[in-house]
Amino acid sequence: MRAARLIRMALLVQSSPGLTADALARELEVSRRTVIRDAQALQEAGVPIRAERGRAGGYHLAPGHRTRLTTLHPTEAETLYLSGLPSALRDLGLSDAADTARLKLSATLLPSLRAAAESSVRRFHLDAPAWFREPSAPELLPELARAVWADRPVALTYARPGRDDTVTRLLEPYGLVLKAGVWYVVGRVPAGRDGDWRTYRVDRVTALSPAGDGAFVRDPAFDLAGYWRANAAEFARTLLRSTATLRLTERGMVRLPAVADPAGLAGALASASAPDRAGRVTLELAVESEEVAFARLGELGADVEVLAPESLRARFREHAAVLAALYGASGQR
Repeated sequence: MRAARLIRMALLVQSSPGLTADALARELEVSRRTVIRDAQALQEAGVPIRAERGRAGGYHLAPGHRTRLTTLHPTEAETLYLSGLPSALRDLGLSDAADTARLKLSATLLPSLRAAAESSVRRFHLDAPAWFREPSAPELLPELARAVWADRPVALTYARPGRDDTVTRLLEPYGLVLKAGVWYVVGRVPAGRDGDWRTYRVDRVTALSPAGDGAFVRDPAFDLAGYWRANAAEFARTLLRSTATLRLTERGMVRLPAVADPAGLAGALASASAPDRAGRVTLELAVESEEVAFARLGELGADVEVLAPESLRARFREHAAVLAALYGASGQR
């Protein structure tokens, strides 16, 4: 464990001279004191690493020194070939570039490492899209990806869920995230104080155009993966703009997780009443819209009864009447 950390520390200092002890501690997820001890251990092992004081200080390697720790281990070569999603690269218009990069990488590897990398491709395949849904790349995704690469601000027009209108925002697009086959763009709306971070579904972007001539200044402290981990659950909850009151049978409760949005499921279960005499449970379920609720709850059939809102209940009532007429004895042909 420590040996791997020492190697990583040496490579970090080589690739980013001037990193402070605090910065290295964050990267290595250790304490500042551990960084100081590790630097001393590297010096004793013959790696000329030193700490410098002052404005341009931090940890440096001796001028001209390069570590010999960059040779890939077979396991590292294997995992490197698993780092990309073919479907994501295709959506972004980068499949040709990725194929070329893999060929170049293969040419630089030792024969034993090349075999290890090819072996991982034969054993693992990463399939991001969800089941039972034909994946389709949003039309504006490649253009948005180019803006992300170039740090170019854009004017983004967005169709808001459950509403007929659209909104246009000036956005500094920081990154793209692929979640269960759906693309999201994360960026900053610079209008407010210190900017306002936003997440948009790319398939709801209806128009996109450059905003201004130059690039925006990217915040070097922004961590896309960290932001997504911290905000994904809250973003999912913001999409649930309506609430439905439901009465479910015992079987309906078992089947509810298959049709409910995960972001609203925990709250729904927490609101569940005690079973009535017939074993039915009443609860409040957050839903994206009545349209979505009608489609998803319809999968539960007679195991769910919508109590509110009345407009959603009326849709089920009308739908039930149509089904009764269709499947009733008098409807046989």
